[in-house]
Amino acid sequence: MKTFESHSLEETKKIASDWLIETAQKYSGAGEALVVGMSGHLGAGKTAFVKAVAAELGVAETVTSPTFVLMKIYELAPDQKGRFADFPWKRLIHIDAYRLEQREELEALRWEDLVADKNNLIMIEWPENVGLGKENGGLDLALKFEIRDGAYTVTS
Repeated sequence: MKTFESHSLEETKKIASDWLIETAQKYSGAGEALVVGMSGHLGAGKTAFVKAVAAELGVAETVTSPTFVLMKIYELAPDQKGRFADFPWKRLIHIDAYRLEQREELEALRWEDLVADKNNLIMIEWPENVGLGKENGGLDLALKFEIRDGAYTVTS
């Protein structure tokens, strides 16, 4: 288990970059999407982390929380520096399950199709609301976000 601590947006970007590189190396040969659950209180840094990951993946558009639309899909394309060539995914899918109560509600998002596509990096906030966890095979990775002593922490 690893714990990262951030006191600033710049530190969060560095944590996200390091996490993304390590994760891409570990999961590059997966036959399905990589599903990353992000748990933690409101304001604990989940969306800020997704924004930092998106920036590292070369997403040019503004990344915002999908609380009310539930899901946003960002197509990834290589940037001028060619960073994307190091990552195995073609899409970043950001889901916010805060307002959901059952796993069946993910069906409206075509969940099974999203998970079956190895080109997808799926980052889902509040996975516990829809019964997704590492213990039941619903998540490949689980990240816990907290605020401790004035710092944002991410535990993987």
